[in-house]
Amino acid sequence: MFRSSDTLWDIAMAQVSNKNEDKENGEDLEIRERSVFFLGTKSGGKTTMILRFLDRDEVPKPTLALEYTFGRRAKGHNTPKDIAHFWELGGGTSLSDLAQIPITVDSIRTLSVVLVLDLSKPNDLWPSMEKLLIVTRNHLNAAINELSKKDSINVNEIKQRTWKMLQRNHPDWELVDPFPVPLVIIGSKYDIFQDFESEKRKVICKTLRFVAHYYGASLLFFSNKSESLMSKMRSVLNHLAFGTDRSKTVSVEHNKPLFVPAGLDSLSQIGSPPAAEVDLGKINARNPIDLWKKVYERLFPSENTSELKHIEDPAKDPQYTEPEVDAMRSQKDQELEQYKRNASKSWKEMEFDTHGR
Repeated sequence: MFRSSDTLWDIAMAQVSNKNEDKENGEDLEIRERSVFFLGTKSGGKTTMILRFLDRDEVPKPTLALEYTFGRRAKGHNTPKDIAHFWELGGGTSLSDLAQIPITVDSIRTLSVVLVLDLSKPNDLWPSMEKLLIVTRNHLNAAINELSKKDSINVNEIKQRTWKMLQRNHPDWELVDPFPVPLVIIGSKYDIFQDFESEKRKVICKTLRFVAHYYGASLLFFSNKSESLMSKMRSVLNHLAFGTDRSKTVSVEHNKPLFVPAGLDSLSQIGSPPAAEVDLGKINARNPIDLWKKVYERLFPSENTSELKHIEDPAKDPQYTEPEVDAMRSQKDQELEQYKRNASKSWKEMEFDTHGR
């Protein structure tokens, strides 16, 4: 509280002091903009989550490449609104290289990643998760390395934040490999998943708990048909997008929707990989993640389906129509076809001349 005798200078000094105190406690009041990057399996429900979180009554449309939107939130009266930038990568794993667009030196300090996995397709779960995490981590490391050349202080802050969720006295401190930025793994379509056989659900739940814990991520299951799961999803996204307090609730029963905030699980509670019919000692694995992968894929073998063949041409999508551009595109397509015919004709004539000689 300020006293009536305080001068303008006294008030300004007090505010600066409070900000410095907050920064020492890990709270930076100057962060007014954050970025949340959604990626995951094709048709997993990423667009639906973003629209429901932003209270936008729109029919979700397929995301063909990389889409952007934003949200605002005021913390109080007469205060600047916080802004959250939402990036969404479409196409599953086929367009993963586009991840480099939202992951930049400027955004990385306030960036979070949300990986959405379709629980109704367990055979596609591991390969999608693995490729997307590897590609994203490579882009993050590249941005961090570039930032380290300019600002080593911010890089140290990023590294400290990475380990912040896991206390130093945690028994798994030396056994995990946290993601470079806050990571949330969301298992979507829980309404379908809950009808799976109990043993299948148990294997998937244990595996996702291990992966989330190993990468220092939060884990939750989601269905747009459940208001309670919608509320939990909102709580997690509010924390990422606007810095609100995160929930400390934990639910690890495989017969219920999982909800495990980062740092609140442990390898001892998760247990060993579910390989009742397999001798773990005979599995040749390079690291714990590789071991869990090999066990999981014995139970849910990858179907090796290419997502590229399912990607439609955005130029032919009605939602992106541009009369002038489309007319020019049509003209160029016709010119290209004519060029191909002429080139083919010339080539045949060349072959004929060659044979004639």
